[in-house]
Amino acid sequence: MGGRRGRLIPEHERFIAVNLILEAVESGARKFKACEILSIDVRTFNRWNSENGLIDQRHIVERIPANKLSDAEVEKVLEISNSKEFCDLPPTQIVPTLADRNEYYASESTFYRILRAAKMLKHRHKSKPRQKEKPKQLIATGPNQVWTWDITYLKTTVAGIYFYLYMFVDIFSRKIVGWNIHKTESAEHASNLIKHIYISEGVQKGQVYVHSDNGSPMKGATMLMTLKELGISVSFSRPSVSNDNPYSESLFNTVKYNRFFSDEPFDDISQAFECIENIVSWYNFEHQHSSIKFVTPAQRHKLQDLEILLKRDAVYKAAKEKTPARWSGETRNWEYIQSVSLNPGRSKLIL
Repeated sequence: MGGRRGRLIPEHERFIAVNLILEAVESGARKFKACEILSIDVRTFNRWNSENGLIDQRHIVERIPANKLSDAEVEKVLEISNSKEFCDLPPTQIVPTLADRNEYYASESTFYRILRAAKMLKHRHKSKPRQKEKPKQLIATGPNQVWTWDITYLKTTVAGIYFYLYMFVDIFSRKIVGWNIHKTESAEHASNLIKHIYISEGVQKGQVYVHSDNGSPMKGATMLMTLKELGISVSFSRPSVSNDNPYSESLFNTVKYNRFFSDEPFDDISQAFECIENIVSWYNFEHQHSSIKFVTPAQRHKLQDLEILLKRDAVYKAAKEKTPARWSGETRNWEYIQSVSLNPGRSKLIL
């Protein structure tokens, strides 16, 4: 307690300390020992125990730094920072520009401090805040309404060199509607692939939403122009938020941990093509997907799953009727999944 130099110790704390020490002394303890336990100097105790000793008579002097900017100077910094010329520039560019004009108002660090205190450090006037809200919720009630896509790396036998797997998936059916492999990432490759998918799936303008991350291939001018020409609406994840694109993330995890996926890096791109082709064929036509009631993505994409699920439900109910003792509750739920959503919890757009 005595070691906290410069701190104004509340009067009630000093009062308690004095009483504890007096009780200890009355019980036979040595005064300096009792003070030592509470980390109080004996002279401090004597002063506190004297008349008016519990009243802290120290005066706290508020020292104002000699180099502190006046209110008018702070206002000038804010005025400059929010001017039409500098509203989109950081202090690291504002201060040198002013210096070139033989003007100096404050250092860069002071500009930063003032802007931070005024909550203007990141965004002033035309500067746009980073997107924090989730993208609009998209609800697909049938195939070819919402596709998501992404690009993932495929290791090669040359260190630092990768192949790039482009893959589009339909969130309603989970079918891989299109894929390709290239040696580079580019909006042109993505543009060519989406054109091919558009034709092969026979979609119409205004029918499909495409969701992706914020990478340069996704937002490149060529890709965006192609999407606009095809009448495809777009949706983007928040920067650095992979959870906004969960279907593509999950699909890549399934691909890379598939039994057909090579454990070794690829020697050439043809080898990578053969590997991914086998996986896509298995995934679309053989894999009974758990999220769509264990039908294949191809079956659901062709809307064959409703009939399959009705037959399964009938088989289960007949089995229960035949041997009811084996069933402790209802039969398994084979109810048809009416819709699938992307980024639930936000404003809805049902397709």
